[in-house]
Amino acid sequence: MVHLKNPGYLPRDAPVLLKRADDLILGIEALIRDMRVSKKYLEFDVSTPMNCLDSLVEKLLPIGNLDHARHLVEEKIGKEKALNDAVFYFNNERFWECHEVLESVWKQTYEGEKDLVQGIILVAAAFVHYQKDENQICLSIMGRAMEKLASSTGKYHGIDIDLFKKRVAGILSSGGISTFVI
Repeated sequence: MVHLKNPGYLPRDAPVLLKRADDLILGIEALIRDMRVSKKYLEFDVSTPMNCLDSLVEKLLPIGNLDHARHLVEEKIGKEKALNDAVFYFNNERFWECHEVLESVWKQTYEGEKDLVQGIILVAAAFVHYQKDENQICLSIMGRAMEKLASSTGKYHGIDIDLFKKRVAGILSSGGISTFVI
């Protein structure tokens, strides 16, 4: 995962940025599988040998300066740490990473908690689509998230679920997508 600093691009720029990035990295051993645009970052899913990462980042500099790069592997982390990481990722518009870390939490839950965590995962996944300028998909997934969250209320590990649901419901009723913090 490579995060470049976003100099002002919007989610609607994602398809053009992905094509530009593909053109820029021609000739090096790397594959850009996808990219997303947040307020802070241009987030690229890349496959490249570690010894090619510096070359990849250098080739992408015309798009934006490096903020950080991270090798992603499935980690076994405790539920509390995973939830703290998920909140950090969500609040920093790193929704793909939020989704991924919450998958590990979801595997450790049962019954109603399982639906609650899946609802949060779906909202993160919806925002991933928003960052790729896929707004209709985003709204559809948020609708599914609200179904999963329907019976959940109160606080969940510091997340105000009632406020979370209110924000998602507001997006769904207005059709205007905007990210928020939890």
